Amino acid sequence: MKIYVLALFLFFLPIIAIFSDSEPIHHNPWELIIYRPENSKSMNEVRCYLKIEDENGKDVTYTAVKATYEWVSIPDVVNYYKKTYWLAGGVAMHLNIKPGKYKFSVYTPPEKQYPYPSKNRNQWESNIFEYDTNNPTKVIFVRPTANDNGFYTGGWYIDYKAPPYYKFTKPLMQ
Repeated sequence: MKIYVLALFLFFLPIIAIFSDSEPIHHNPWELIIYRPENSKSMNEVRCYLKIEDENGKDVTYTAVKATYEWVSIPDVVNYYKKTYWLAGGVAMHLNIKPGKYKFSVYTPPEKQYPYPSKNRNQWESNIFEYDTNNPTKVIFVRPTANDNGFYTGGWYIDYKAPPYYKFTKPLMQ
């Protein structure tokens, strides 16, 4: 239901701009939303952490961007990160980015993977998403990966396309 309200809002926003006397609404190329849709309750609680590298491979996560977040269920309340930039199920991260080209990824360290028990835990990693402020994407999506049987495999997938939805976001089958 939440995603449908968000979709309706995004659909009608350009129409509202046409009938207003103010400047036309356009996307600021230095603003990006990273959205992690909801999954199962236990997967929603597992956080993934943002990592941003510049063209030279230098970690610029906390120097090239400023971030806030909001829960999609309460979109009018902006929250400020205290230390690390993370996403949980149902959270949208808003980034203000310095101009340039970046590589985005997310990860979950073994000690943060509760409630998913495993004897041989590895860090959950995502693919790398390349972002250029000269050719910006407005929203990117993060979702967990799963095997052919639908069981989570311990990884993340970042894409500019919204994932398919059922009751929850369908994980990426690998």
